[in-house]
Amino acid sequence: MRQSASFATQFASAIVHRTTISRILISAGLLAFSAAGFSALAQDISYSRKQSVSMQPPPIASIYRGRPGTVQLEFRVASGLHINSNQPKEDYLKKTELKLDAPTDITIEKVIYPDGVDRSFPFAPDEPINVYSGDFPVEVVLRPLKSVIPMKYAVHGWLFYQACDNAACYPPKKLPVTFEIKVVKSTSENRKRIPPQSPHTHD
Repeated sequence: MRQSASFATQFASAIVHRTTISRILISAGLLAFSAAGFSALAQDISYSRKQSVSMQPPPIASIYRGRPGTVQLEFRVASGLHINSNQPKEDYLKKTELKLDAPTDITIEKVIYPDGVDRSFPFAPDEPINVYSGDFPVEVVLRPLKSVIPMKYAVHGWLFYQACDNAACYPPKKLPVTFEIKVVKSTSENRKRIPPQSPHTHD
């Protein structure tokens, strides 16, 4: 009888022990899953707070009023990332696009984008994607009207882009863009008018 009671006690103790171990393992698994989820969330939050593209401050360009002038902007994609070009091969891809708001009486005549490079990635090995990586320029052609007062003007805008790494793409972003131009008088305006010479000579 005592042996039966002892066996029952040991059996119950073993069940409790196994249950405790199972709970510990489940808790450890949940903690690991939570840690992984938190790490992924923290990575997403970290990405959402930083830009993947930066712009080098351009020198102030002098542009004659009444004539077109070009400003070259230099952008840089962060290491390990790429962005879709301005002419992606698929409509569903977010293209890189510069949108500017010029001061009154200064028009944006044209934005010139460079050609991208076709690259294949693990997430789409059979579909090359046209992208920018590293440094790439964007040229902006502006024309101040003849009535514009000669002085410095600031041009503001946004560069819209979508960054990707070799495994996946991130949500689209926009980079604030600002640069200055100096509107000056043309050489024809600065040239002094020479009065016509009289056909009559005087001794």
